[in-house]
Amino acid sequence: AIQEAEPPSSKSKTDVFREHYFPDIDDNEWNNWHWQFCNRYVTKDQISEVIQLSQDEKNAMDALKKSGRVAVNITPYYLSLISQTDINQPLRKTVIPTMAELDISESEYEDPLNEDDDSPVPGIVHRYDDRVLMLISNSCSSYCRYCTRSRMIGTPKACPTITQDYIDNAIDYIKNTDCVRDVLLSGGDPLLLPDSTLDCILKRLRDIPHVEIIRIGTKVPVVLPQRITQPLCDMLEKYHPLLMSIHFTHPDELTEECIFACSKLAKAGIPLGSQTVLLSGINDNIETMKLLMHKLLMARVRPYYLYQCDPVIGTKHFRTPVSKGVEIIAGLRGHTTGYAVPTFVIDAPGGGGKVPLQQNYVVASDENQTILRNYAGQIYHYPR
Repeated sequence: AIQEAEPPSSKSKTDVFREHYFPDIDDNEWNNWHWQFCNRYVTKDQISEVIQLSQDEKNAMDALKKSGRVAVNITPYYLSLISQTDINQPLRKTVIPTMAELDISESEYEDPLNEDDDSPVPGIVHRYDDRVLMLISNSCSSYCRYCTRSRMIGTPKACPTITQDYIDNAIDYIKNTDCVRDVLLSGGDPLLLPDSTLDCILKRLRDIPHVEIIRIGTKVPVVLPQRITQPLCDMLEKYHPLLMSIHFTHPDELTEECIFACSKLAKAGIPLGSQTVLLSGINDNIETMKLLMHKLLMARVRPYYLYQCDPVIGTKHFRTPVSKGVEIIAGLRGHTTGYAVPTFVIDAPGGGGKVPLQQNYVVASDENQTILRNYAGQIYHYPR
């Protein structure tokens, strides 16, 4: 029989963090997602109490505050996973800014995927014929420094106001557009909405006859696993077929807490897929990526997409050559189970949609045969 993950019990990095910085906070409070959200680390002074910030990191926080660019925002749980001394730790680099964010190239944009131009009504991005993106949240529990929608997240002047009219108009658009069979809920993070609000949105979408599939894009199980409560899972289970894409970055995120959260979602019958952004100096090597994909499968999460980092403003230092992603996929294909190999894609700047890339395994083709190169570089002939 399949063994479900048990709640974390052994002493972990998070336990040590709690004992030192929150000795008076009991398990009920620490594991309450509202407490985690309300006690996020958002200022340089707060973070300095835990992390030995470099002068570059301090300067970056000051500069970003003055410029109005995307703020710093980290849950206590996720901060507990960050090295207090190593500025090169992968998780630290994803949430603590550096001055490299202020080095903006001419090829970077606030809206690199041109989502705003594909938005027929506020809250809807309709790029592909049969599916839409519905943005139902303008907040995240922790801010990724490479966020594609940083224009909407963490900067109050740029955030669209999520009102009832906003939701009504978006759902009306879906209802009146018969070709839409697939709705992806994103934001921000949809799982930060109250259960009742999310329940209402899901019910209204499920009541539309031509909507076949509903998906949720989230990083909550990674940065705020306490949010994955049993009442939430029970509510989500009512709206199958419901799928979830979870944003994972590095193997160190697969803690007992995160795995337990994924287990509860999987037990509710929700197919889980991962979406990972390829990031320089963080996960841009075959060994790290293979370990991440293996850990994901063990957590019942199917590797789905590996994204080339979008050219959003201030992310030049995160982007790798496209050839690096092709190299990583080639290093996975044939060297591990196929379930552990995501699809490497570039979301084409300007609104071209996802373009899959991989090593070319076709050497030549004519009317008689196709000549193939396998994962090991060996040549084979397939007759026509």
